[in-house]
Amino acid sequence: MALDLDDLAERGLLSADRLDELRRVADRFSVALTEDVTALIDRNDPADPIAAQFVPRAEELKTSAEESDDPIGDERWSPVEGIVHRYPDRVLLKPILVCPVYCRFCFRREQVGHENALLSPAALAAALDYIRAHPEIWEVIVTGGDPFLLSPRRLAALVQALDAMSHVAVIRFHTRVPVADPRRVRPALVTALRSEKAVYVVVHANHPRELTDPVRAAIGRLTRAGIPVLSQSVLLRGVNDNAAVLEALFRGLVAMRVKPYYLHHPDLARGTGHFRLGIEEGQRLVSGLRGRVSGLCQPTYVLDIPGGYGKVPVGPSYVNPASTPGERVVEDPAGGRHSYPPPPDKTG
Repeated sequence: MALDLDDLAERGLLSADRLDELRRVADRFSVALTEDVTALIDRNDPADPIAAQFVPRAEELKTSAEESDDPIGDERWSPVEGIVHRYPDRVLLKPILVCPVYCRFCFRREQVGHENALLSPAALAAALDYIRAHPEIWEVIVTGGDPFLLSPRRLAALVQALDAMSHVAVIRFHTRVPVADPRRVRPALVTALRSEKAVYVVVHANHPRELTDPVRAAIGRLTRAGIPVLSQSVLLRGVNDNAAVLEALFRGLVAMRVKPYYLHHPDLARGTGHFRLGIEEGQRLVSGLRGRVSGLCQPTYVLDIPGGYGKVPVGPSYVNPASTPGERVVEDPAGGRHSYPPPPDKTG
């Protein structure tokens, strides 16, 4: 069962005198929490990192000029409803725009949680026809919303349709369900993902407290079925802007056979400024992990360039020019600097 504002107030997660103000937030941006997520919130901690991710606050009504209702340009790259074709060899397929929880920093926060959140049968057929008609599409990323809220029957039909397209080699699902509502990851859902193609699942977690025993069980059902699982996280002020927290998160994921894939710099979505930190601050945090944790625990720190120009790595650089032409100075994890020679001169 999803919890709304009244449920949160009844459980002591919101004070009654804030309800009117927060209803204004909920009128603009969807609000829902699952029982699993709600149980993780420390009611005695006003800076609780789980509450910060999911419980609405008045700061969301503050917007700045650089913020956008479509910060990474989905609409610009959408040739048909439900498809985003930003890169030549892959597309996003969005069959559903409902989530089990609504992250307060979401870059699609103005698209999700409304009525008519399922693609109509005709729109889904047109989206699949678009993929069939473009042989350059090598990978289909099923996202939303959250595709794991689809019934196993619908999921299986979607996988079977993509499986039948000879040029599609990889099917990737992006989901919060295994972390936010892990009991949904039942055997029927796992069976629905069976394909002759490579199927990957990418889960979203931002804080080590999210990695509970039910989450481990849900992800275990996927990995035991032979489905590789990766993770995405968002670097958020007040949630995980701390090297020790990131270390615990990434180690916890890897111990569950989940490879940390991306650490996202937050997008310029409306009403999310209180979550954003500077790229330089993010680089310092990421640099602090180098040499401190296994390479398995190191995601790529990335930024989606505002406006839809693509995703690029923005992590720290360890190689800098030296005074000698062609030579480089390389910085080690402890901050030591070392010269590295240019290649041999092959003109002689």
